Amino acid sequence: MPDFGIFRGFGEKLFGDKLVAGQLPTQLGMIGSVSLFDPDVQDFFNRVIAAGGSLTSTEQNAVTQLVLQMKAVGIWTPMKAIYPMVGSSAAACSQNLKSASFTGTFSSGWTFASTGVTPNGNSAFMDTNLNLNTMNSISNISYGYYCRTNTLSSGSFGWGVPSTNNPPNEFWIRYNDGNKYGYLFDGGNDGGAVSDCRGFNAMSRIGLNVKFIQLNSTIATYASSASGTLSSRNFIFARGGQGYEDRENAFGFIGDGITSQNMSDLYTAVQTFQTTLGRQV
Repeated sequence: MPDFGIFRGFGEKLFGDKLVAGQLPTQLGMIGSVSLFDPDVQDFFNRVIAAGGSLTSTEQNAVTQLVLQMKAVGIWTPMKAIYPMVGSSAAACSQNLKSASFTGTFSSGWTFASTGVTPNGNSAFMDTNLNLNTMNSISNISYGYYCRTNTLSSGSFGWGVPSTNNPPNEFWIRYNDGNKYGYLFDGGNDGGAVSDCRGFNAMSRIGLNVKFIQLNSTIATYASSASGTLSSRNFIFARGGQGYEDRENAFGFIGDGITSQNMSDLYTAVQTFQTTLGRQV
């Protein structure tokens, strides 16, 4: 049986279960049962290594599977930024899977682990460096993340923009009153009661009066009217320097608006990704 592996070039094979600093894959073969011949996957691996991070073979497999599945169901193209939160370091977790743009910047106060990234709840946030004015319009936007901690919280945001943005653009996945609140250029207070916020939480707007809010396989539709302008940058687990979260995050994305079917397909892809990593909820 042929011996497939990762090659750096000049006939030198890299053995072991990690790509490490100084080992840039220029030819990708097979790891496990997943083909790594995908230029977007290779570019992401290269960015992680160049930043000083590393990925295990299991993480490489999971990322590859995620990209191929997203492309297969048509949800790769609408994405602007995807943060797989793999590699157990700021260097790796800050990288955008979709492109070299919008590399995240972590503040102090984070814990990095194979299960994801956890902020300290009082000062930690990640700036995506993605300014919303790079998006198409207020009626064509989506974002979300994969939460691994089920807690009530007051004044903390899963995603958010500075409080000067009006109408609001922020996501409270389980507030102290037990409800989810999703604002996407509106003041609709949409979301409803949530007993367990763990898993895939997302919002999408595909029209001025069509908004979806998702928790795993459940997707609700709302008619809250959008208004305002695209201006502020998006933050993970904060709202522009306030409202800090303390829940563990295992995936994040922001993109153009996607349909409810797209959201369902994205949940399936992300859940498969988390299952491969053994951190599904």
